[in-house]
Amino acid sequence: MKGYPFKDIERKWQQYWEKNKTFKVTEDNSIPDEKRRYILDMFPYPSSAGLHVGHPEGYTATDIYSRYLRMAGYHVLHPMGFDSFGLPAENYAIKTGTHPKVTTEENIRKFESQIKALGFSYDWDRKISTHDPDYYKWTQWIFLKLWEKGLAYEDEVPINWCPSCKTGLANEEVKEGRCERCHTQVTRKDLRQWILKITEYAERLLHDLEKLDWPESIKIMQRNWIGRSEGANVRFLIENSNEYIEVFTTRPDTLFGATYMVLAPEHPLVSRITTGEFRGQVDDYINKARMKSDLERTDLAREKTGVFTGGYALNPVNNKKIPVWISDYILISYGTGAIMAVPAHDERDFEFAKKFGLSIIQVVSADGSLHELNEAYTDDGIAVNSSQFDGLKTEEFKNAIIEWLEKKGIGRRTINYKLRDWIFSRQRYWGEPIPLIHCSVCGVVPVPYDELPLKLPEVAGYQPTGTGESPLAAIDEWVNTTCPKCGGPAGRETNTMPQWAGSCWYYLRYLDPKNNKAPASKEKINYWMPVDLYVGGAEHAVLHLLYARFWHKFLYDIGIVNTDEPFTRLINQGMILGEGGVKMSKSLGNVINPDEVIGSYGADSMRLYEMFMGPLKVSKPWATKGITGVKRFLDRIWKISEKKPTDAEMPENILKVLHKTIKKVTMDTGNLEFNTAIAQMMILSGELYREEMLYKKAWEPFILLLSPYTPHIAEELWEKLGNSPSIAYEKWPEWIEKLTLDKTTTVVFQINGKIRARTEVSSGLKTEELKELALNNSRIKELLNGKKIMKIIPIPGKLVNIVVKN
Repeated sequence: MKGYPFKDIERKWQQYWEKNKTFKVTEDNSIPDEKRRYILDMFPYPSSAGLHVGHPEGYTATDIYSRYLRMAGYHVLHPMGFDSFGLPAENYAIKTGTHPKVTTEENIRKFESQIKALGFSYDWDRKISTHDPDYYKWTQWIFLKLWEKGLAYEDEVPINWCPSCKTGLANEEVKEGRCERCHTQVTRKDLRQWILKITEYAERLLHDLEKLDWPESIKIMQRNWIGRSEGANVRFLIENSNEYIEVFTTRPDTLFGATYMVLAPEHPLVSRITTGEFRGQVDDYINKARMKSDLERTDLAREKTGVFTGGYALNPVNNKKIPVWISDYILISYGTGAIMAVPAHDERDFEFAKKFGLSIIQVVSADGSLHELNEAYTDDGIAVNSSQFDGLKTEEFKNAIIEWLEKKGIGRRTINYKLRDWIFSRQRYWGEPIPLIHCSVCGVVPVPYDELPLKLPEVAGYQPTGTGESPLAAIDEWVNTTCPKCGGPAGRETNTMPQWAGSCWYYLRYLDPKNNKAPASKEKINYWMPVDLYVGGAEHAVLHLLYARFWHKFLYDIGIVNTDEPFTRLINQGMILGEGGVKMSKSLGNVINPDEVIGSYGADSMRLYEMFMGPLKVSKPWATKGITGVKRFLDRIWKISEKKPTDAEMPENILKVLHKTIKKVTMDTGNLEFNTAIAQMMILSGELYREEMLYKKAWEPFILLLSPYTPHIAEELWEKLGNSPSIAYEKWPEWIEKLTLDKTTTVVFQINGKIRARTEVSSGLKTEELKELALNNSRIKELLNGKKIMKIIPIPGKLVNIVVKN
């Protein structure tokens, strides 16, 4: 059978949609809120490699859903843009001398052409790119608002440093001690940084997860990253000093078991409490710790190291002298950068105490008696060796000891978060300039709003300095400026923003991409927000989603947006793996190029196959054999369309399958269960293929059902029937419920949940009739003989379960 002419058809309809702006959407106030939907894809970084077959999976899902919603009478916003600042373009510029803007815009053109080749129904009039000055003007504007509210501050901090990229990295950009971009081992470096106070929003970021229709796995990842814990801050006086070490502990009930303390190597007290005898060892240890990333230092599987400072502190509950050590598993950035160590009741402390011969005192017991400990006892229990608190249960003891500490003025109840403030500076060229000016008289001064955007200068070289300054620092004519406040000589901030900045708020700019007076107008924000469905990869679970939620909450607080969460519902599509189920990668040579797939099988085949491979949310392997089968299905549909059409009534078997199909495709498409919707359409097409005539009353609704999935062939078949284009806004078909019901159905009879008999019954049989049928079944009668019936549970159309006393 000759295949259908997909190349001609796809080119024709893509040109039609573009010329007629078929998917352009405007705000129409006559459409009620409940009939508006904002469907969003995580926008791509336009890499030089172009799209791979993993990208279109999520895009196809949202496109099918958007097309379905339009046909179901919804007003749909479905935009696309590009996350176009980032290191890869700059690294390419360093190698070749090509300006990052040039390569980025070439890549965007390639991406856009590939996306359009798949027939996605985006409103391209709303396209944005984060590197466009008209866009990043508003990224800078938001930064200045954060700065005005005290949520952006400057500090010199030890940061993760990538020696290859020659830039600082946020903790989230370090994977297993290596730079997530280039995989170089990360080190530590003290650098002047701009930092955003995301910690101010920690409680709201945690609490508001409960409002969201997101995968529980993503919520758990965010909860763990925020890391809320309740406990107490406690002060330990340093021996022979008025200074003290403050620690945060979630187990203040174990204070009597604190037998030593550990400080982070960077803790400011280390130099003051270290004695001459131990100075050399301590300094050497500090230097080695600086070479390790936070993740490497806190790896639980790693052997613990440390050195004694020679100093002592006093345990505040019993005044006992305890030694102070330093160890790199303690981070200055978490809590207070110091811990009290209770080896009897903490595995890490136990391991450390055993290694260095430090004392271990049991203060919690399962039953209130003392035991020899071969490992740390970490459960709750009853207090022992704890003076007047002996005999108290853990929770009672926690409250009692915190009250005692607060009365004495040596401790207080505290909530702590693992979440750190967001290091927002990058020492690179290709990012948004931070719109601040350093004046020796006025201090830090903002670039005036009417001078935004502060644009990147044209430069000849992009090589990072490696000193902590960005390439911008070497451009005197750009750096040197006048202070907007006093008019004196001043210097621009030379760090740039991280790639995450532009993606924190892009979903708002789609609403009003040409607005030069605000990020987006209040009217358009109120019209569309929040995003109803957001689809993208689970790899963005912490970084992008947490940062975007933080910025959105801030924008809510200053009255820019109308909701305190941006994304109501989130779906993570599964990965598309290579043939054989392994991850696609260039090194394995198993990357599938969508251009080649479209060239050989057509865009509709690729769309349909990616949705038919399996449920959207699970990972699944690519199989060329599978796409060949899907192409055959579309060829068969084309062949059906060439039969002689008739307005005659369809046979009853077709009528019933049609209405079952309308119901199933409607329900499954609405639930994003595309693979089962496609399977049902294949059943109907099989029935239609067997008929000699083309029953228009069945064929038209079938094409409408198919159109969100394979829009090109559907448009062609719709036109072939004599309809005017486009099918995109035709009314979605409706089913008649009674036509979806079978005349008979199989019902099973169970005894105590085990199937003992089955029978065919009329559909719609009442529960009492079902009970009677079950009790009169010869096999059931035989098995019930002499047994006492406790309960009969009928489920119409499925089963009757008879519960008997054994």
